[in-house]
Amino acid sequence: MIPRLLEKYKTEVASRLKTQFEYASPMQVPNLVKIVVNIGVSEAKVDMKYMDSAINELTTITGQRPMMKRAKRSVAGFKVREGMPVACCVTLRSTKMWEFADRLISAALPRIKDFQGVAKRGFDGRGNYNLGLREQLLFPEIEYDKVIRMRGMNISFVTSAPTDEEAFALLLELGMPFAK
Repeated sequence: MIPRLLEKYKTEVASRLKTQFEYASPMQVPNLVKIVVNIGVSEAKVDMKYMDSAINELTTITGQRPMMKRAKRSVAGFKVREGMPVACCVTLRSTKMWEFADRLISAALPRIKDFQGVAKRGFDGRGNYNLGLREQLLFPEIEYDKVIRMRGMNISFVTSAPTDEEAFALLLELGMPFAK
């Protein structure tokens, strides 16, 4: 079964972008390449149950098992030694990417209290967009009673767009609620 957002991209968004930016070939139309979801778990240096909890929550949210990231170097100020677990991240592509983007746009973001839209300043200059969420409870899959600690996450949308303007148009057409 084709994800709803992918169907929308193929039928509506691609043709609109092609006419808006006057692309000569359909291969020039920007597309989502991958979505990377990252959760920092600083408490894992004390107790691994926090890392296990973050991995389980990220698995529930994305539908894919994340990998644990370890510190590359020691930082005395943060009391972190090289090799200690510090984060977990997952890279979503193809079907899971489109399903996650659809759930984020239609279910999770509208649950933010006093939501005015996501910031437009999250673009990096190369057509990619970064978004930070303050808590994992925005996703309806997460059960409040099973959460050990509130954790934020960083979500990166990697697109094939060469400029921020084209990536903005792509995400806007897909339904990303940008602030006015």
